[in-house]
Amino acid sequence: MKSIRDIYKIGTGPSSSHTMGPAAAAEIFREENPNADEIKAVLFGSLSKTGAGHGTDRAVKAVFGDKPCEVVFSKEDPADMKHPNTMDFYAYKNSEECAYMRVYSIGGGDIEIEGRDNASSQSPDEDIYMENSFAEIKEFCQFRYIDLVQYISINEGDEIWDYLAEVWSVMKKSIHTGLEKDGILPGGLNIQRKAKFLMNQPLATDHPEVMECQEVCAYAYAVSEENADNGIVVTAPTCGSCGVLPSVLYYLQKKKGYEDGKIIRALGVAGLFGELAKKNASVSGAECGCQAEIGVACSMTAAAAGVLFGYDIDQIEYAAEMALEHHLGLTCDPICGLVQIPCIERNAVAAMRAINSANLAYFLTSTRRISFDMVLKSMYQTGLDMNQRYRETSEGGLAKAYSRRQS
Repeated sequence: MKSIRDIYKIGTGPSSSHTMGPAAAAEIFREENPNADEIKAVLFGSLSKTGAGHGTDRAVKAVFGDKPCEVVFSKEDPADMKHPNTMDFYAYKNSEECAYMRVYSIGGGDIEIEGRDNASSQSPDEDIYMENSFAEIKEFCQFRYIDLVQYISINEGDEIWDYLAEVWSVMKKSIHTGLEKDGILPGGLNIQRKAKFLMNQPLATDHPEVMECQEVCAYAYAVSEENADNGIVVTAPTCGSCGVLPSVLYYLQKKKGYEDGKIIRALGVAGLFGELAKKNASVSGAECGCQAEIGVACSMTAAAAGVLFGYDIDQIEYAAEMALEHHLGLTCDPICGLVQIPCIERNAVAAMRAINSANLAYFLTSTRRISFDMVLKSMYQTGLDMNQRYRETSEGGLAKAYSRRQS
């Protein structure tokens, strides 16, 4: 299993698989073909169907600068397409093809190049962890009487905490920036930013649950709106789900006074669960629906909350398992291919669910029957069984209902 750096990538929204991944691929192709006169990128599957809304064409063209670059949204998928996020790059010299590269954008900003080893420009190439399931991790920890934080340090080295400190700094900045802005998000849906309004809305009650909801959701909206506005965010595990984890951690830090060092340790454990999901299932909405994005983000966040609450390894696992289990079957149907409806609101709902999952795990861990590995396997199989209309194609669900309403 790779380093948890693989889960947390700092970059520009709105989509890790539709903008960050293709941009990384374009960078590689540009560097390998500096003398090409022209470039053509052909998008297939989900990249074609929602790439315009996600800004895939803009992200790819930006990499090549002034060099002519044609981006084609293909309506035909090749028979040998191995992933719904597939794109072909062609380079031309003197009007003749001189290079070709097929790329799969597999989620979380990572790419795979056909015929090569993992070639993502941002992900570590080597496995860091010998264990590849949570059951194996738990067995390792229990045999040596260590917790998950110590387990991460043993495998990653203490420098991982410096990297996560940078991640936490960017997460907090995305909250602060998002809370300061208002106006309309780009894309044509005329969605008004709501984070600032939500945070400043006066309450007629001092009910603690209402106050918690207002604050947590305002933070989640702030980050998600920054992502939708092409701002700088951290994948956790993706751009589309980037608001869940920072909103809960920032809220708990303010409420409980946790030092940054403890928050960073919680980020590490969250990343461990995210990397397990990426290794054994998927974090790609185009491959497994939004359960793979928001569901995994909620799971990571529940685990992080468990660390802050001082839970043991079984309680942390149960919190993560419960959070993912109750997102099974969640579709990915962004309206107009934009990471706005239902994505922004969904981040806020998942943040609250993560807190609830962590709280419930405190009481009921001894009664559980489902392991994290089991629900992860179920999530992946559910995603594969899901009709493609509900896997980030904007051809079903809310996207279709909205389209019919507008016609």
